[in-house]
Amino acid sequence: MTDQYYPQDSQATTILVLGILSLILCQFLGPFAWVMGNKEIAAIDAGERPPENRSTAQTGRILGIISTVLLLVGVVFFVGMGVFLLIAAAGS
Repeated sequence: MTDQYYPQDSQATTILVLGILSLILCQFLGPFAWVMGNKEIAAIDAGERPPENRSTAQTGRILGIISTVLLLVGVVFFVGMGVFLLIAAAGS
């Protein structure tokens, strides 16, 4: 088996860590994991990074997408509650 040279190092582990942290600690990290995951997968498809790390990058990307969706749902909920409370306070 010959070792193939890739011009760039993989960031798949970083993406996975960001994806996990975005679900556990800080959902604001989700978009970063999502964007970095997209770039990593594109670089793997272009042959610039090792393909062995594709599943790790894909997992981190998916976690980033889930976290981003949860963040958006939370923002919409809190903004909606704020608007509701303002209308309720103005009506009384």
